[in-house]
Amino acid sequence: MLISAFVFGGIPEKAIKKAFSRAEIWVSPQLLKEYRDTPVELRVEGKITDAQLRSLLSGIAAFVVNAKVVVPKTKLFLCRDKEDNTVLECCLAADANLLITGDRDLLEIEQTKLKTEIPKLKIVSPRTFLRRPMRKT
Repeated sequence: MLISAFVFGGIPEKAIKKAFSRAEIWVSPQLLKEYRDTPVELRVEGKITDAQLRSLLSGIAAFVVNAKVVVPKTKLFLCRDKEDNTVLECCLAADANLLITGDRDLLEIEQTKLKTEIPKLKIVSPRTFLRRPMRKT
């Protein structure tokens, strides 16, 4: 969602702004590495322009500076995309109750599987998040 928010704007950007203003943001060392590596990879692959790269780097920096870092201790195997399990591990370690993502692999996790490992976590799309009344998380 960060890439969409800071490169293309729209609903993901609005969701990020709402989350910034009203929620605690958590990251893990694995996610920080991904945030560092992905923009450069996208530029090298020609998927974004130099201007989009600058926008993305600025947005990620603003996101990270406002985030709290947690170090996951538990490995999870809930998502069909194995790399996305790092996001869930961060949520578990942070005792998060909400994950906002546009990633279908995360959005389509079977609820019974999710509730077994991370009972309070709800996974929602940016659009759904924007429709929800916001409580401090």
